[in-house]
Amino acid sequence: MDLNKLQNQLIKIARANPPSDRVPYAFEKRVMTLLRTAPLVDAWDLWARGLWRAATPCLVVLLLSAWIWLSPPAAPPNSGSGTPAVDVAQQFENTVLAAADSEPAADFVQ
Repeated sequence: MDLNKLQNQLIKIARANPPSDRVPYAFEKRVMTLLRTAPLVDAWDLWARGLWRAATPCLVVLLLSAWIWLSPPAAPPNSGSGTPAVDVAQQFENTVLAAADSEPAADFVQ
């Protein structure tokens, strides 16, 4: 559609409908001034802000990864210290089964 034709039609319609008394004086000029002075959204600025906010967590993760990777390996479980290795998974399973075994079996036979 031709923009000049559309503009002319809108102006013609606006002139045919006078503003009501409820509209403040020079309202349209204030609105147009606000539209002209509104800051433009800069997409690059939005991207830069997001990337700078993401830089700190990335740096923390990088430092923690380097710390874990460069730390000396843990001693093997039975390194000759004389104490047996603790198997947490086995202890957990024993605890759960002990709790299940300690409850009396309820027979619901009628």
